[in-house]
Amino acid sequence: MPAIASVMAALAILLAAGQAFATEYEVTSKSGIVYADHDGTKLVGDLYLPKGRAKAPVLVAIPGGGWQAGNSRFYWYWGLFLARNGYAVFAIDYRVGRAGAYPAAVYDAKAAVQFVRANAADFDIDPDRIGLIGASSGGHLAALTALAGDQYTSAYRDDANAAIPANVKAVVVFYGVFDMLAQWTHEQTMHPHDNLVEKFLGASPMQNRHIYFEASPISYTTVDHNQVRFLLIHGTDDDVVDPASQSGAFMTALGQAGFYVRRVVIPGAGHFWASDPFESEPRSYNALTVPRLLRFLESSL
Repeated sequence: MPAIASVMAALAILLAAGQAFATEYEVTSKSGIVYADHDGTKLVGDLYLPKGRAKAPVLVAIPGGGWQAGNSRFYWYWGLFLARNGYAVFAIDYRVGRAGAYPAAVYDAKAAVQFVRANAADFDIDPDRIGLIGASSGGHLAALTALAGDQYTSAYRDDANAAIPANVKAVVVFYGVFDMLAQWTHEQTMHPHDNLVEKFLGASPMQNRHIYFEASPISYTTVDHNQVRFLLIHGTDDDVVDPASQSGAFMTALGQAGFYVRRVVIPGAGHFWASDPFESEPRSYNALTVPRLLRFLESSL
């Protein structure tokens, strides 16, 4: 009986949240928008817009996939849902695998933010209300772009939007990677002969420890960056990205530096669920995040 009562209580909360954040906007979308050309690769994204909302806030959405895979369709469900609730979403492809090896993918993510700000008037979005959303390795890129985008300036200086600021107001991360050395260590116990962090960075910590510090969002949790707000979302049973050494440690570091940070912990959730459908699944992990995610966006973006 207590378990049934808990489920019923959770459903009641979701229903109440659904009424509080009622759908108000039709959605217009456009796919295959070129936002940059890096080393001969045309980088594209899909734009979801809340029809009729002037100067909508916007989230640049970065998919996960271990820096080896992933594409903009990851955010199909979130793009439609958030646009119906008044938030534009620009879901991007970026270079993955060898082509996206560090720091290439970081420059791609930064270019997407710059493109959105440069074209804000054309899309009727607010250039001062830009956020990032990412999952897993996409969460790593989102957090690193938000905290250290101004450090990545040596390449692609001829980009059309290279001079446009890449700062953002808020970041939402599902089960992200924030400490690359901790993730490398964790992966050594999972698949030591196929370490995704090492593939991405191009070296082991024994070969180049500095690059692990440089590529870790947690390294930039300092008081001079603390205007960015964070929402961290993860499950209790994630064996791919360890919650304690990643989201837990990152939240502590953010708090110590005076950041506004909130966390949503989903009991029983593992990895690989942020792209699942959820609007017709009130007990899904994504559905459980909706009320707090929308409240976070309302107050932070």
